[in-house]
Amino acid sequence: MYFPPALAKQVDELAIRRRISRSAIVEAAVASYLSPDGADRMEAAFARRLDRLSRQLQRLERNTGLTTEALTLFVRFWLSVTPPLPEADQAAAQVKGRQRYEGFVETLGRRFASGKTLLDDIPSDVWPKDPGQSE
Repeated sequence: MYFPPALAKQVDELAIRRRISRSAIVEAAVASYLSPDGADRMEAAFARRLDRLSRQLQRLERNTGLTTEALTLFVRFWLSVTPPLPEADQAAAQVKGRQRYEGFVETLGRRFASGKTLLDDIPSDVWPKDPGQSE
């Protein structure tokens, strides 16, 4: 059999590290490759990974939906209760708005850095956790 020089070098290095013959390494690799249960194990591993990714995607979809709904409710409420300002008060309101926004961004940054999320504030009887989600 022929191996490209780079692969032959890897087999040699592995044989030295594991203190086994090159033939034993090649034999194990070929047996593993030809083993019918090897494909089954690989398929099962892929299935587990896909299941985990599916659960993560479902949580992301749920979280995105919750975030969108929270923002929508806030904007709707804010637009409903905020009266328009007279022209004379708009400049002062813009300055105050910038100050409040900077405070909001700072508070958001601290909360984000702490790891606490809106989902942590929602009681589980209102928004139950996924069965696959760790506590």
